[in-house]
Amino acid sequence: MADDLLKEFDPFDIFDAEAARLDRFFSGLDDEGWQRPSRCAGWSVRDVLAHLAGEELYNHACLDGNVQDLLARLAREGVNGFHDFNEWSVRQRRPMPVAAVLEEWREQNGDTRRRMRELGADHLIDTMAGPYPVGLQTFHYDSEYATHADDVGAPVSEAEIEGRTLWRVEVGRFVLAEQGADVQVEQTADSIWVYADGVSATLSYPEFAEATVGRLPAGHGLDPRLAERLRCLA
Repeated sequence: MADDLLKEFDPFDIFDAEAARLDRFFSGLDDEGWQRPSRCAGWSVRDVLAHLAGEELYNHACLDGNVQDLLARLAREGVNGFHDFNEWSVRQRRPMPVAAVLEEWREQNGDTRRRMRELGADHLIDTMAGPYPVGLQTFHYDSEYATHADDVGAPVSEAEIEGRTLWRVEVGRFVLAEQGADVQVEQTADSIWVYADGVSATLSYPEFAEATVGRLPAGHGLDPRLAERLRCLA
C-alpha cells in the first residue's frame, strides 16, 4: 500500500519541528529580513508568513467540518481556487503590522497542530477532496512547511538534513502514488530513477524532493515532461 512508505515517520512530530524552525527564523528577522525576496515568485519573506497565516483558515475549516461553507464564503468575495486564496490571504495581511501576523500564525497553527495530534492519525477530517485521514493530511502540511522554510532560507542543521530529506522523499513518492501520477519511480540506496513519456532521469534524493514541490533550480536540466509529472505537492 502507498501509505506504507510513511509508516516509519510521525507526521505530528515533523509538523512540530517544521513549525518550530519557521518560528525561530521569523522571530529573528529585522525589517530588511522581512522584505527580502523569497523563493516564491513575487513574494517577500513577509508574504510567505502571511500565506501561512492565511492557510490556517482552511486548516481550521477542515478540523471544524465546514470546508464547503468556507469555499462558498470565499466565492462570494470573488476568491476561487487555491491560487486566488493564497494571493487573497497575502493581500489581506499586507496592511497589518508584521508582529500581528506572526502572532496570528503562531496561535492558529499551534491550535491546528494540537487538535490534529489529539484526533490521531486515523481520524477522518473534512477536506476539499472529501474525508481524509488526519495523519496523511498532516504529512501534506509537513511538506508545505518544509518547502516554505526552504523558500525563506530558514536554517537546517547538519544533523537534520538526512532524516528531513528521507521523509520528504517518501511523502513525495506517496503523493505521486496516491494521485496515480503517470510516472514510474524507483528508489535505490542513494538515488531515484524516474521515467515518463519515453524519457528517464536519475535524481539524488534532494533533487527528487525538490522536484515534487516544483523547486528545482532554473537550468537544472530535468526534462520538462518529467518535471511536470513529478510536481505533486505545490
